[in-house]
Amino acid sequence: MLNVLFLLLVLGAASQSYTEAFVFFGEQHNEVEGQHTVAADADLITDLPGLDHSTYYKQYSGYLDAGTGTFLHYWFIESKPSDAPLLLWLNGGPGCSSLDGLINELGPFHVKDDGETLYNNTASWNTFANIVYIESPACVGFSYNINNDCSASDDSTSQRNYNALQSFFAKFPAFRTSPFFVTGESYGGIYVPTLSVRIVQNNANYPINFKGFAVGNGLLNDVMNDDSIIFFANYHGLLGKILWNDLVSHCCDSDIPSQDTCHFSNNAWPVCTDRVGKAMDIIFNEGLNMYNLYDVCLTGSQANFSRYIADKKNLLQQHSYLKNLRMDPPCTNSNAISSYLNSAAVRTAIHIPAHVPKWEICNDEVNAKFVRQYSDMAAQYKTLQAAGVRGLVYNGDVDMACNFIGDQWFVESLNFKETATRRMWHSQGQVGGFVKQFELLDLLTIRGSGHMVPQDKPFPSLHMIKAFVLNAPY
Repeated sequence: MLNVLFLLLVLGAASQSYTEAFVFFGEQHNEVEGQHTVAADADLITDLPGLDHSTYYKQYSGYLDAGTGTFLHYWFIESKPSDAPLLLWLNGGPGCSSLDGLINELGPFHVKDDGETLYNNTASWNTFANIVYIESPACVGFSYNINNDCSASDDSTSQRNYNALQSFFAKFPAFRTSPFFVTGESYGGIYVPTLSVRIVQNNANYPINFKGFAVGNGLLNDVMNDDSIIFFANYHGLLGKILWNDLVSHCCDSDIPSQDTCHFSNNAWPVCTDRVGKAMDIIFNEGLNMYNLYDVCLTGSQANFSRYIADKKNLLQQHSYLKNLRMDPPCTNSNAISSYLNSAAVRTAIHIPAHVPKWEICNDEVNAKFVRQYSDMAAQYKTLQAAGVRGLVYNGDVDMACNFIGDQWFVESLNFKETATRRMWHSQGQVGGFVKQFELLDLLTIRGSGHMVPQDKPFPSLHMIKAFVLNAPY
């Protein structure tokens, strides 16, 4: 058991979300050596198996006290510049590990297909920023609860992530003054804004140098995401004239289909439900890659519960079609990363206790028990704008899990003041995508990328996030 003591205080103030708070006893006794505490130095990774190239950064792996007997695993990778900003990365699911983001997407090393050796990612985000990856909630990845309680909700996840963030700054106090950004993707569309609001609301009592947030291919509004995928599918040539005409005829209020007139996700008409089911079969059940329309659909993953399944369950939450979703085959293969993280040598190197179960990319128990409390993030975005916090919503434009049309609808519906009209942005001499800017909020697409932008388009991804964080032109 980790040698951390905590006190859970239940706050009785009326609120839509319950609040947890705890005090770290002994923080003042934790000697500080340089920028880090003794506790942080104990988490230093000194020899990472499979890493056969020199590195310019230090990395740490260990546990953060999130309260209520929950200990969230973190992996922190420093950057070279001493004044570099600090980014938190959160993968979604709910129930999927942020180490997927580290090892498959934006981290400084990726796992080769042999599941044993690592290769250098020259487009890593830590080339300009310090990055901390947190696996949340409890039971995701290497994170755990002392009572084996894997239940979680949107609010409890944001609270425990906030608690863990305080635990991180207790270990690394020098980084508390760094410009701080919350980032993530997919169901991180819920995790990121809810945590960001919690930081803003508590910043007077616990100051953090919070500068902004970024959401990649995020689930921001259920109805907009679900309705827009039908438009996406039609205009990418997936449905055909007969099915499209049937959808418009039976699901729309007008012969002119639009966001306002068409209701695909929650429609009481049986014929509409049937036609939407046919469309969803084409999109998700016939071998197309949900994460990237123009990429291959991989098979053969050994994961019991894949990221593909978790993301698929976020679609059409109120539609009867959800009952008929076939959950396989997944279009991602996590065998290599699973083999690597579950090797005894790696677990020892990253300080994983023996009682922690084997790592899986997603946890089905967490996903099954997870209580979704929000279907729309508009209130959170407006709170953050009112607080003067900058935001970025970015989308790979060939993703079908959280497609760019739905997120565009969401951002436009906020009615924020437009500060720059839509234009192309460029990376490495090529069109990187398009960007439109509103007051404190940027809406951006990455051309030719799917759901996992740093994986599909590593250098345009780095260009984009660096420009946003440093508040420079794209």
